[in-house]
Amino acid sequence: MVDTAEVLLDIRDLDISFASPGETIHAIRGVNLTLRRGETVALVGESGSGKSVTMKAVMGILPANATVNSGSITCSIELEEKKREIDLLKADDAFIRRFVRGKKIAMVFQDPMTSLNPTMTIGNQLIAAIRSHERCSRKQAFSKALNLLREVGITEPERRMSQYPHEFSGGMRQRIVIAIALSCDPEILICDEPTTALDVTIQERILELIVSLQRKRSLSVIYITHDLGVVAKVADYVNVMYAGRIIETGTVIDVFYDPRHPYTWGLLSAIPDVESDEELYSIPGTPPVLSKEPEGDAFAPRNPYALEIDLKAEAPLFKISNTHSAATWLLDKRAPKVERPESLQKRIDKMKREAAEYVR
Repeated sequence: MVDTAEVLLDIRDLDISFASPGETIHAIRGVNLTLRRGETVALVGESGSGKSVTMKAVMGILPANATVNSGSITCSIELEEKKREIDLLKADDAFIRRFVRGKKIAMVFQDPMTSLNPTMTIGNQLIAAIRSHERCSRKQAFSKALNLLREVGITEPERRMSQYPHEFSGGMRQRIVIAIALSCDPEILICDEPTTALDVTIQERILELIVSLQRKRSLSVIYITHDLGVVAKVADYVNVMYAGRIIETGTVIDVFYDPRHPYTWGLLSAIPDVESDEELYSIPGTPPVLSKEPEGDAFAPRNPYALEIDLKAEAPLFKISNTHSAATWLLDKRAPKVERPESLQKRIDKMKREAAEYVR
């Protein structure tokens, strides 16, 4: 872990609402997240938990009906050869376009076809991305684009430069999107479900590519995903989100080997295990509709371990260790002792054995 490294991005008390006809949706409710140099941080949770909205706020690409009610997103930006701490929520769009989006922070989305222009060759798209932030000739940009394609594993880059997105497979298109994201040498890469739209056989290669690029370029990476298998392979730190709030945070070891929130128990129990004879677990119920403020803990209606206080008040983040916290009343010293499900404990013990054998 690199928790003494320089902080590149710091989100504090982020609160965001969306206006829709006749109602307001309170989508993000006090999110805190820190990203340091060289780290890989994962945001995990069901669809609608607020993962992508949080990162869109970082990129300055929230839709027009979004309102940031409070909070800050502090980023270290080099201006006039000096490092300055800038609150991205207070910066205007021109500043974000010039100094942040693409140059400092880049984002890779889950479906490459929504990121690529179908009417432009991939060469022209790469060149446009490079020249939007760098003062260079088209010839220089062309040369850099070729090197980027080689770096992400595209063969015959000279020929590929003149091809269109539809001429590539899904995995190749995602490699091109990654190349465009890296074209202006960002320090932070946000990956929003980067393998979801891909064939299972290609997913592993894309993850390996991102990890190798991170090491080569000393990138800090944020993964947005619902796939805990991906998290286990790549993350240093894990933030579990539910109903617009981070309800458990810790190192990957903390969250996978010592989960404390019942929602995290459910997510881990729902990972398919081909060697198990037990029926695959499914968290009961559905996530809350955030057009109405949850009464008490937002997870309480789906939580088989809910206490009476869960129906009245939302739990604070209880500190478990210097790296691990969870927002569940089960961690209050007055709460009854509740053990995690036996079936989940067996999974955790199995993961520990497999990890020990791998290290050996």
